[in-house]
Amino acid sequence: MNNRMVLKTAGRIMQIVSLLLLIPAVVAIIYAEIKQLFAFCITALCAFLAGLVIVKLTKTKNRVIYAKDGFAITALAWIIMALVGAIPFVIAGDIKSYVDAVFETVSGFTTTGASILTNVEAMSRSMLFWRSFTHWIGGMGVLVFVMAIIPNFTDRSIHIMRAEMPGPIIGKLVPRVKDTAKILYLIYIFLTVLEAVLLLAGGMPLFDSLVHTFGTAGTGGFGIKADSIASYSPYCQWVIAIFMLIFGVNFNLYYLLLLRRIRTALKSSELWCYISVVLVSVAIITVNIAPIYKSFSTALRNSTFQVASIISTTGFATADFDLWPGLSKTILLLLMFCGACAGSTAGGLKVSRVVMLFKSVAKEIRRMLHPRSIGKVHFEGKSVEDSTLSSVSTYFVIYMICFFIIFLLISFEPFGLESNFSAVAACFNNIGPGFSAVGPTASYTGYTGFSKIILSFAMLLGRLEIFPIVVFLSPRTWIKKK
Repeated sequence: MNNRMVLKTAGRIMQIVSLLLLIPAVVAIIYAEIKQLFAFCITALCAFLAGLVIVKLTKTKNRVIYAKDGFAITALAWIIMALVGAIPFVIAGDIKSYVDAVFETVSGFTTTGASILTNVEAMSRSMLFWRSFTHWIGGMGVLVFVMAIIPNFTDRSIHIMRAEMPGPIIGKLVPRVKDTAKILYLIYIFLTVLEAVLLLAGGMPLFDSLVHTFGTAGTGGFGIKADSIASYSPYCQWVIAIFMLIFGVNFNLYYLLLLRRIRTALKSSELWCYISVVLVSVAIITVNIAPIYKSFSTALRNSTFQVASIISTTGFATADFDLWPGLSKTILLLLMFCGACAGSTAGGLKVSRVVMLFKSVAKEIRRMLHPRSIGKVHFEGKSVEDSTLSSVSTYFVIYMICFFIIFLLISFEPFGLESNFSAVAACFNNIGPGFSAVGPTASYTGYTGFSKIILSFAMLLGRLEIFPIVVFLSPRTWIKKK
């Protein structure tokens, strides 16, 4: 364990976060929000100086980052971002409680979109901007961004990328990790700009276009209106729905498209499974909710939007789906666990894991029926190693254990089973809104401080896919062997 390199990287992260805080500070200047400007500037200054001291005092000759270091750096970085990013909310008075501010900030960086705010429209513009900007930062991952701009990372930094990027398999697009990080961010920025332009073309104001694009790109879902996206035009709703699905696709496929390897990209079985799940879900829900709405087109639009929002784990809403029939709510609940593609900005189990789990079960059933057969699981046109299937199964077991422990810990709350179960599902899978007391028109403000801390922890576990947090909290990680 290279403790010095971990600490040095943590110092750099603090410096990066301090610089990012200057962006909403500019928004505070534009809207003449003096308290908010002071809050951003003082937090940025303190974070930068603290990071500078850590970097200067931490001397290390060994710059190699091992697998264990990658997990520890990732977990520590995200905890630092949440704790530092929450401070401006409290200083400015937009959120009174630091626990609430941490919950909101963790929700932002992990692209969850769960909120404790009961009147979001009363919040200052710069804080609304920072709140949504955390989605954009956390979507692709701040450490991927750091690797793209800081020259000191070695090629062993792939361990950081694997720890931070969601999905069971993360590899390099090009030989150098630094170049891979740049490619990912360039694709991310291009899609972000494209969506913002399309929303502007639809008549959405510039500020609204930016914050909703940040929320879509990071698949986060923080809105700036009480009804989320419902009050915007059907055109804007369709644009956001389409881009939620786009950001749920593995970014490696976009790189293949840039190389004009279209056939290779379109051969992705995960992509077609993702599209199939979306189309089937939209069709069933549209038919199920059609009697509620005046026209079939409205039912189709709301169905498409909510399916895109839930499977991409974004959490925007155009309708109160908590009022939909039981069949539609059940499908949405299943989509919460499924998630989108590996290598995207979405949360959840990921389509690739779900497919491999089903294929692994089918393989075992065939083996029971035909003991002498040697079955192989194929995915993306390749034979999947038993070690990969084992890791996917192990992750699923740990995932379920963590889910039910978190569910048990918040079961002391005075809410019903549906509220608590969906709250854990929504936070652990980085979605945001659940059902009943935490539905799309409600918030998490009714939960106690203890439960908010537990749910914040659940969001971090879900975004980093459990292992980085477990490794970081394990005493064995930090104790050197003699």
